[in-house]
Amino acid sequence: MKIVTPKQMCRLEEQSEKLGVSKRQLMKNAGRKLAELIDSYCRNEAKLIPEECSVVFLAGTGNNGGDCYAAADILLYKGYKLTIIHIGGLPKTPLAQEMLSILPRERITFIEGFRSGNVEAAIEAAELDYMTIQPRSAETSDDSREHNPLDDLLIAEKKRMGLIKGAVVGAQVIVDGVFGTGFHGELDKDTMGIFGIGSGAYRIAVDIPSGGDSASGSISAGIFKADETMTFGFIKTGMSQFPLKKYCGRITVADIGIPQEALKILGGERQYHRIERNFLAFYPPKRERDAHKGEFGKVLVIAGSSSMRGAAAFATLGALRSGAGLVRLASVEKCIDTASVLTPEATFIELDSDDYGYMLYDSSREPLAEAMDKADAIVIGCGMGVTPDTVELTKYVTSTAKCPVIIDADGINCIVQDIDILTKKNSDIIITPHMGEMARLLRCDVPMIADKRFIVAERYAAQYGITVVLKGAGTIVADSNRVAVNHTGNAGMSVGGSGDILAGIIGAAVAQDCGVFDGVCAGVYMHGLAGDAAAARLGMEAMLPRDIISSLPEAFSLLKEKKNNMTV
Repeated sequence: MKIVTPKQMCRLEEQSEKLGVSKRQLMKNAGRKLAELIDSYCRNEAKLIPEECSVVFLAGTGNNGGDCYAAADILLYKGYKLTIIHIGGLPKTPLAQEMLSILPRERITFIEGFRSGNVEAAIEAAELDYMTIQPRSAETSDDSREHNPLDDLLIAEKKRMGLIKGAVVGAQVIVDGVFGTGFHGELDKDTMGIFGIGSGAYRIAVDIPSGGDSASGSISAGIFKADETMTFGFIKTGMSQFPLKKYCGRITVADIGIPQEALKILGGERQYHRIERNFLAFYPPKRERDAHKGEFGKVLVIAGSSSMRGAAAFATLGALRSGAGLVRLASVEKCIDTASVLTPEATFIELDSDDYGYMLYDSSREPLAEAMDKADAIVIGCGMGVTPDTVELTKYVTSTAKCPVIIDADGINCIVQDIDILTKKNSDIIITPHMGEMARLLRCDVPMIADKRFIVAERYAAQYGITVVLKGAGTIVADSNRVAVNHTGNAGMSVGGSGDILAGIIGAAVAQDCGVFDGVCAGVYMHGLAGDAAAARLGMEAMLPRDIISSLPEAFSLLKEKKNNMTV
């Protein structure tokens, strides 16, 4: 599924107009789709007839407000009770103004959800909080004394707030059309107050929940929390990332008539998509009846140490369970002793170790050179430790390997020790950092990574000509030209060892001649799909990384089943 940045979406709308589909028509189409969603919810889920259903639109000053007006125009003639609360002021864009002008004002309740300059000054002078004014206090004024202008302003404000609260509390559906994809920064206190009014209504966000950054996925305090978000044309990049994703609720993508030809304008730009089952038509490769193990890739895993034996075993098992024909583990003796029990299907290369159980460099070169020549993909780093020898080992592998190299965990930490490792690569390099490891690579704090995940992955991939797998909820895969976002996986996978399994799965996918970028995407997707299968069977609290491995057969079955049913 294609996704776009907010800037790309703006260019698509401009190009649509050049191709004969005006922005006015796009807004009318968006309003129609929004109206259909609201009507469907009220009739089919809430089991209400229109005359029993109150819909409140929170309309901003831009084109998101215009989408609300266009939807209201349709719902009005179906019999719905409509209230429009203007947030921040009256519409400012010509299109939104036009859509508002069409509405019959006598049949819709309009409420000002913003304060005039005089009211602002009065409330500030009286030191009153906007949202703490009680509706009933507007009716308890003392008629026995003469009010001064300040009293009149405050009483009017209390009445207005009473109307807003009454409308929101009594609604069956609340529609957030305050801010669109151009929002950045923080919501103002007044808007947060309205969003925070308690209500049992179904909450729908127009295009994106107001308070969310549609590019990065960061959020403002007080963001609108939607049960469902109807986004127009394409999912925006930020909606694939947390924390914004959890405020979107269910995401519905509405076709608003952007011509397919308009997409050509993005042809020379970085392309974005969400990894879906139909994207994986090439994976897993078909197995003919006369196939043999040499046809499904040979994976070399260089991992583990005396104190981190499980990491090597997990990476090896991940590769074996993902269809690799041959998997070899190169590690120290104690690690191999453990891994050989857990993964007897693999073969092993025993490497010398230092006094602490970590691999030595000099004596490892010769046995590794022979194994690397036979490999179709190499996984290095899981549980390997960071020592002068493992740093040199990582440098040696990346500078001499003739096949793709997946660098994970301590392999990434070895790069931190000597960043020139990436500049001397001899083949395709894939790094798989979580945010902490990425922060170490960039020598910055983790929050800086969290707020700029797309930018970080894209720029690092482009700078070094590598593929970056930035792990986490909504894992991002980026190379120099493309970005893919994963949506499988769950919080039950947040346990040490899950990443080692992912490295092995990616190694197997790449080794099976799926291509580097596509193979990485397949590995990331299958890792998450297996995690979802494990969580469904065991629950997120009880599942362990080993359950991800044992769920890979189920994940492959799900993948094939969905492909056969032609569903995404």
